[in-house]
Amino acid sequence: MIRFENVSKTYVLSGQRKTVARNISLTIPDGACVGLLGRNGAGKSTMMKMIAGTLAPTTGHIHHSGSVSWPVGFAGSFHPELSGAQNTRFIARIYGCDTEELIDFVSDFAELGGHFHLPFRTYSSGMRSRLAFGVSMGVRFDTYLIDEVTSVGDAVFQSRSRDLLLERTRRSGAIVVSHAMGMIRQLCTSGAVLEDGTLTYFKNIEDAIAAHEDNLARKKQ
Repeated sequence: MIRFENVSKTYVLSGQRKTVARNISLTIPDGACVGLLGRNGAGKSTMMKMIAGTLAPTTGHIHHSGSVSWPVGFAGSFHPELSGAQNTRFIARIYGCDTEELIDFVSDFAELGGHFHLPFRTYSSGMRSRLAFGVSMGVRFDTYLIDEVTSVGDAVFQSRSRDLLLERTRRSGAIVVSHAMGMIRQLCTSGAVLEDGTLTYFKNIEDAIAAHEDNLARKKQ
């Protein structure tokens, strides 16, 4: 369960104040797979960072009743001088995972070959994303935060990523950001639409998609 209590978020961008959350109070149930929808610039990534706890709301609180992942595929916390394997081992220890089990899983899934044992700073952006996705999926959470990550790699890797996401969301909840409505429909049963600082929860994903598309149509008028 993720509960928002009077959550607001305002920041200054290029000298202009922007509000992406305005006094939001709602509850996302345990085990729900939620599509987080909104226009470009609506604040979806900011919302995901607040849920993850890496960004604080301006006011209000977000409460979790279970474990919540960092945004899946986020590579910003890896140490550049450590190898992929060493970074993976460190994360396993932090989250209380079986170290060798996580190493084996990430090595197999990320398909980095010998680069897995080279410093992270030597990785290409695609390699960094594959490592980050593998580590994210290798650690079990009650809720996964997924932000446009299945576009990483070639078609085969993308297919494997989608299959793994589907397997994980059968046992855990998820909050998913994607502009691909096919992906949203595949992963999510409910939705939340972020528009002008207001977050509206819909139990049915089709209702959420319809509201989102209506918002897009009105903005074009």
